[in-house]
Amino acid sequence: MKKLSFKAVLLAGLAATAATGVVQSASAADEKYVLIHHSPDSETFWNTVKNGASLAAEEVGATVTFRNPPSGDLADMVRIIQQTTAEKPDGIIVTIPDLETVGGAIEDAVAQGIPVVTMNTGTAEESKKLGALLHVGQPEFEAGQGAGERAKAEGMKSFLCVNSLFPNVAGQQRCEGFAEGLGVPLGEQMIDSGTDAAEIANRVKAYLSSHQDTGAVLTLGPMTAIPTIKALKDNGMAGDIYFATFDLNPDISQAIKDGVINFAIDQQPFLQGYLPVITLTNDLRYGVLQANSVLSGPGFVTKDNLALVESLAGKYR
Repeated sequence: MKKLSFKAVLLAGLAATAATGVVQSASAADEKYVLIHHSPDSETFWNTVKNGASLAAEEVGATVTFRNPPSGDLADMVRIIQQTTAEKPDGIIVTIPDLETVGGAIEDAVAQGIPVVTMNTGTAEESKKLGALLHVGQPEFEAGQGAGERAKAEGMKSFLCVNSLFPNVAGQQRCEGFAEGLGVPLGEQMIDSGTDAAEIANRVKAYLSSHQDTGAVLTLGPMTAIPTIKALKDNGMAGDIYFATFDLNPDISQAIKDGVINFAIDQQPFLQGYLPVITLTNDLRYGVLQANSVLSGPGFVTKDNLALVESLAGKYR
């Protein structure tokens, strides 16, 4: 029997649902969705999310617009959510970087009758509390914990967590999870690296110089991974210190191949963009909604399985 692709299964589901006649509007099309995230323009991770959302929109005949605070300022993100709500799109896809900061704006969108799917940052519990349809993302603490357990199995007992995500709570959760996986307190092993590449590299080098017994380094995405690679090459530690990172891009894939990075934690950002568009379309056109939120990760990419994803890193993986 021929195995159906993920895309084929989803599209077949759309067609089958329509055939049952259980629809809200059989002629509905050209829905307008807005995807709002918290990261600054400099964070390349979101290119893969956008690819997923754009492909899904093309497949179902909808349109999706992308908005974010250029500098990553959460107050600016709140304004963007409020402005988007006032425009009354057919659906909003949004991250929850900090429930207390952005939650009220998301709840207001739901209260005004706009279907919302949360994704990437936040939890299924937070999403439900805000009244969203569901959440598509990675449980951050558990992902960090799984990474820490892998490092512990290799004999690691201490680490540096390079966190550029403040005030996004996901960064803290990832670092805490890694510490839990190692079986050590987080303590002062997490630094606020900022988002400037040169400053990130300098802060990593300064920490490792003053903490020479550090066994491992954890970075939280390409924004910190790439400057950290440079820092380790500059101080002669590349390939000698245990190095794990969240997320993938071509530079991270190359570093895994070169033996500089031991593994990457893949939260499948393509699915984080793709599935919310499909979910909103199913709900609006056919009144069909899956029962649970979706765990898009974590998966672990190492030199052993890199060939499966390397050519797609930064685009679909």
